[in-house]
Amino acid sequence: MAKNIILLLEDQFRDEEAVYPYYRFLEAGYEVVTVGPEKGKTYTGKFGLPMAAEKTAQEIDLDQVAAVVVPGGNAPDKMRINQDMVKLVKDAFDACKIIAAICHGGWMLVEADIIRDKKVTGYKAIATDLKNAGGRYEDREVVVDNNIITSRKPEDLPAFCRSTLEMIKAYDKQ
Repeated sequence: MAKNIILLLEDQFRDEEAVYPYYRFLEAGYEVVTVGPEKGKTYTGKFGLPMAAEKTAQEIDLDQVAAVVVPGGNAPDKMRINQDMVKLVKDAFDACKIIAAICHGGWMLVEADIIRDKKVTGYKAIATDLKNAGGRYEDREVVVDNNIITSRKPEDLPAFCRSTLEMIKAYDKQ
């Protein structure tokens, strides 16, 4: 049973969409590993929250990973131009790991080309991008399609985290 949850970071992440899952998943007994383009660099949220990256995408051993979490804000727009970060999401998806993205985090799923024919949601500003990438957009607080979990906005965080934890437990039983 993999006990690591990867939390992707880049500057301008939506503060509560990173810190709420971080502490919720720690509380549930998982190790949360922060991953950014540069190991040791401190990334700053939209509202000033600093979070340091413990590892880079290349350092991640997917055998130890239960889920990859992509917070929103402006960070996903920056993350999606980093091929190592995109490859981590794609490889995790291909390895049947849980991929959980909230708000603008769906941009990373678009870039990794993993939402074709999948039900997804995200912040309304990226709904067209999700549809154009082949996703079947639904305006709901949380949408689960196989190993992909998506949510729209910070108010959806309780349902987002609950669904992610439920999915991890379900996958652990397989």
